[in-house]
Amino acid sequence: MAEPKLVWNPDNVRDVAESVGISALNEDAVRTLSQEVEYRVGQVIIEAMRFMHAGKRTVLGTQDISQALKVLDVEPLYGYESTRPLRFGEASLGPGQPLFYIEDEEVDFEKLINAPLPKVPRDVSFTAHWLAVEGVQPSIPQNPTTAEARANELVPKGPGANPALGALAGNDNSAFKPAVKHVVSRELILFFDKIKTALLDESPDQEVVILRKSALESVRSDPGLHQLVPYFVQFVAEKVTHSTGNIFILQQMMELTEAMIENKSLFIDPYVAALVPPIITCIIGRNLGGDGPVTLKDQYQLRDLAVSLIGHVSGKFSSSSAELQARLARTFLKNFLDPSRTLDMHYGAINGLTTIGGPTAISALVLPNLKAYEYVLVKAQNELGPTDDRVVMLIAAIMKGVLSLVDISASPSPATNGTNGNAAEGQLIEDYLGTIIGSRVVAIGNHKLNEAILKSRELA
Repeated sequence: MAEPKLVWNPDNVRDVAESVGISALNEDAVRTLSQEVEYRVGQVIIEAMRFMHAGKRTVLGTQDISQALKVLDVEPLYGYESTRPLRFGEASLGPGQPLFYIEDEEVDFEKLINAPLPKVPRDVSFTAHWLAVEGVQPSIPQNPTTAEARANELVPKGPGANPALGALAGNDNSAFKPAVKHVVSRELILFFDKIKTALLDESPDQEVVILRKSALESVRSDPGLHQLVPYFVQFVAEKVTHSTGNIFILQQMMELTEAMIENKSLFIDPYVAALVPPIITCIIGRNLGGDGPVTLKDQYQLRDLAVSLIGHVSGKFSSSSAELQARLARTFLKNFLDPSRTLDMHYGAINGLTTIGGPTAISALVLPNLKAYEYVLVKAQNELGPTDDRVVMLIAAIMKGVLSLVDISASPSPATNGTNGNAAEGQLIEDYLGTIIGSRVVAIGNHKLNEAILKSRELA
């Protein structure tokens, strides 16, 4: 079997051996050393090309070689950090034996002595700092101070101003823009477009339905979508804002949001503040579905899905967003107690408040206001009738919140004379909650529920 041909010239190995006092090397040693040199040179070149590609360059430079030697724990070369191109000369040692060398620049000795010493170049170093933590910029030396930020706001934005400063100051008409881009691979862009197309296709065809489910499942389980999170968040916000009259699109946006939250590989915490408004819109939005052929069942299913989703968001991100639950509870309570809101909005608000706050919020915020809220229920029954679906659904939602105070299934108590034989207790509940809700609570006949309601009355 023929031995592999050497790329590295064995004569170079012999020359180096002779320069260190080894006059005789056998052929096996020369071949072994030549192969080792080939391997080491190739290793250095591969590492240097990684630095070249990281710098988005196509020409391998001396700095890349120097960095590669540092990575490989080899002493770097000195004297080759100049940005000037190297000039190579060629000399002949005989027929077919060219020798290349770097031509030395001829310098005037007197000018060299009188020239000032050059500055010692600083070595490349890397450091890291937090630009922002959960949207709040920490006060550290690397970040601009409040005074500097205020000074940027005062930068002139007129046509005669510096275009670079004008662009940094927010002048949209400036032709100069800072070169800061969020680079997303072509594959991710194509994936994002496919997801949008699949979710917005309202065709009832079975293949289209399967494609929509596959798209949501991909968002729910794919671990490599973190770069697309801000684009998905913006997509959801835009579609919910401009498609409140389309129940199908709203439903798909809520399912997309749910898929993102369930993906364990995505870091959603910084985007919670942007995800919550579209969900709240689907809970307490006015006239969802518009005037089109939308059934009340579809609208309430959307609100229930959004309520379930806001409960998931509140429970999962309450540690990273400390005031999230309190702000949501205030929003739902404000809409529930506003008589100018529609019954649909009241339905979403009371369900959202029950999901966010639980028994504590119902006891402290809802029960003391049910007596005054009876005005809304009486007005709705008089105008729409007591059997209207909206009235029935709203009363059921309120009762669901009231029943959350105790576990009815775990502590059944037989109804005797309305409230376990205590008619006075039933009268107190009706006086506290109003006739419509109070009579329904009394009819349940659960003594523990009655005690929880009356305890709330004492604390109110």
